[in-house]
Amino acid sequence: MRRRNAFRAMLAALAGVAMFMAMTFAVSAPAGAAATRIMPLGDSITGSPGCWRALLWGKLQNSGYTGIDFVGTLPPQGCSVVHDGDNEGHGGYLATDVADRNLLPGWLEATRPDIVMMHFGTNDVWSDIAPVTILDAFTKLVGQMRAANPDMKILVAKIIPMNPSTCAECGQRAVNFNNAIPAWAAATSTARSPIVVVDQWTGFDTATDTYDGVHPNAAGDRKMSDRWYPALTGLLGDPDPIPTATSTIPVSACSATFRNTNQWAGGFQGEVTVRNTGTTAIRSWTVRWTFADGQRITQVWNGEPSASGSAVTVRNLSWNGSLAAGASTTFGFLASWNGVNTAPVPTCSTA
Repeated sequence: MRRRNAFRAMLAALAGVAMFMAMTFAVSAPAGAAATRIMPLGDSITGSPGCWRALLWGKLQNSGYTGIDFVGTLPPQGCSVVHDGDNEGHGGYLATDVADRNLLPGWLEATRPDIVMMHFGTNDVWSDIAPVTILDAFTKLVGQMRAANPDMKILVAKIIPMNPSTCAECGQRAVNFNNAIPAWAAATSTARSPIVVVDQWTGFDTATDTYDGVHPNAAGDRKMSDRWYPALTGLLGDPDPIPTATSTIPVSACSATFRNTNQWAGGFQGEVTVRNTGTTAIRSWTVRWTFADGQRITQVWNGEPSASGSAVTVRNLSWNGSLAAGASTTFGFLASWNGVNTAPVPTCSTA
């Protein structure tokens, strides 16, 4: 019995030493060592699949913001792009309901964010809840954020426009809600825990930037990412320093190869293979070519096209822009021709 008690005493002593060492390390660790934890918070526009998050993550990484961590209790919800997909985008949720049910404190405790990016309220607007009621819920959510982290930085979006087929009034309701956000943010913001309004509404077109009048398509995802980026980097400060290379410098490059897969009188089908020819992963690609004989694009799949006369540009979609070194993807198109159909010679660039 004495030997057993002595052994237990030794274990307790070792545990105490280990705890002291852990506490000492935690206190003495450099303040900048931990990644900045960013929570994307909202409904299905944020989470299902919320491919703007993937585009934003890639843009931040490419700009040198590598010391970041997207956090949330939900895993990636689709969007086949390599990115940090953790999020708090709960499809169908109302901001007022999240506040009433006190759901946020548990999410905050589990993820400990430093910054919250909130695009919330679309379902509340759809449910004809008054702006003042939604903003009262926002105030409660902000209070819970600050209780979890007194230095919380908060980005609040003016929500993207709405034009669902089942709600003719939703468009104006969204305008009314968005118009009330800046004054609320100014009254609720503090020097220690600022609230920054991000205008996701202006320049967003439900006809071209959504697939159902509510949820963003590939073009809408790009617009949302581009609007979040300057507001978020304004809170993050300068990007992380680029390490000095001690070996081969990674090269970012891509190639594009055309193949005529089918041709008939007046039309043909082409396929372009985009390959990462560099030594590091790429996040996005752009392919360009100019038809020599007046051919015209009529349809493109697996890419986002634009054309000016014979000049054609095709950019990746949200799910096929990320390519590891040596990896490839393809997109196809239909085009018209008359008389001569010289094969185009595409070029590829990365971003």
